[in-house]
Formats: sequence, C-alpha cells, structure tokens
Amino acid sequence: MYVLRIFGNAMIPVHQFPPLQLGHLIKRYKRFLADIALATGQIITAHCPNTGPMTGVCAPGSPVAVSHQPSPKRKLAYTWELIRVGGVWVGINTSLPNKIVLQGLKQGVFAELRDFPVIKTEVPYGQEGSRVDFCLTDPHTARSMLVEVKNTTWCKPELGQNVAIFPDTETTRGQKHLRELMGSLDQRTDAAIVYFIHRGDCPLFRSGDEADPKYGELLRQAIERGVKVLPYRFQVDETGVYYLGTATLVSAGWG
Repeated sequence: MYVLRIFGNAMIPVHQFPPLQLGHLIKRYKRFLADIALATGQIITAHCPNTGPMTGVCAPGSPVAVSHQPSPKRKLAYTWELIRVGGVWVGINTSLPNKIVLQGLKQGVFAELRDFPVIKTEVPYGQEGSRVDFCLTDPHTARSMLVEVKNTTWCKPELGQNVAIFPDTETTRGQKHLRELMGSLDQRTDAAIVYFIHRGDCPLFRSGDEADPKYGELLRQAIERGVKVLPYRFQVDETGVYYLGTATLVSAGWG
C-alpha cells in the first residue's frame, strides 16, 4: 500500500499490487469461489472477495488477474483481484476500497475530506446499530465528518459516456446507512458517502434505481438534506490503483 501526494490533473497512485498472475475466468460459484485458468495452463480455485452479484463484471471467459499469497492460515492461496471488461480492468476486491480511502485520508489526497486530521474507523453511530467506516474530526473546531464507502463496479453506456451505478442489487444495508447518515447531521456533524468507482472508464455516476428504487429515493433525500456524495474515480491495472478525481453526478432532478 502506498499513496503519493500529487494533486492537479495527474493520476495519483494509491495502491500497489503484489505481482499478479493473468488468466481467464471459468466460473464463479458459491459467492466466494472462482475457478480460473491461468496463462500457464494451470486451473486454480481462487477466493472471490466480492459477495455481491457482480453485475456486468463476472462473465466466464473474461481475462482476470489474481494474487498469490500462500499461507497456512489461508484455505485458498489465490485471490481474484481484477477482471477485464470491454478493454478496461475492473477491481473486484471489496476489501481494498476502505484500505485505500484510509491511506488517502491520511495523506490528504481527497480535497473534500482534508480538513479533519483525526481519523477513526468502524465507529458506532446512528439509531439502527450501525458502524460508520470513518469518523473524521477537527479538534480545533469540534466538527466531525461521518464517511461511508461503497465499492462500485456496475457500468452502463448512457448520455454518450459510461456511467458508474450503485447499487447493482437491492441493499437494505445500504438503505440503512443512508438513513443513519441523514439522522446524524447536526450543527457539528457532517456526513458523506464515497462511491469508490473501481474502474477508470466512468466519468459519470448515478444511483441504481432500476436495481433498488428505495435506495435511489433515499439517496436523493440525503442529498437534499446535505449529505455529501463523492463518486471518486479510480483507474486499475495489473500494477496498482490510481485516483483520477471525482465523477459527475447525473440524474433527473439532482442538478
């Protein structure tokens, strides 16, 4: 893991992969497993670190990349990290976004979240028994910012460009997080939701109303009440992950 403080229009390296091995996806099954044919000809079963439906990023035969980290503590030595869709690498490891965002917060990579030097993770909050991914605080002003992070890989071509979409399935957990963020807003507490767009080909972002209309309704309410929506773009390749900036939020009535 590494972050370089480089601002402006340049890509910012935010994560370095260990050496990855290339192959093709045979099938994903039981949510956590994927059979993969490596370029060497070896057939392996890799851990799939994504429990969601992986809409549009799980087609058999697609090029993939896996990391190899054998350990007596691991049942599977390989982890599925990337899949190539339409000529673009897409990150499917849902454990990475929070790690990358944490390092980016420490290094001041994200302009909208730089003013909070104290960073805490997995902090209990809200009325529904939630834990927020990050609680950021400025001890000088006593202001706080609650931040939730959502991995985003679903993409559709719309408006002449690719649009990143979240969610790709009904998410009662995601609905709860939006309610909790709205309910936490007060004179000293702000809230933000980071959509970690885990592919570099989506300059636009919108909610996945066709997958979860309730989530879309809650997201629009959250925006109206002052929750910051931060759809951060990341380019991915076999070497690492690079921060590209913020996607444009698009949807009728959102401005």
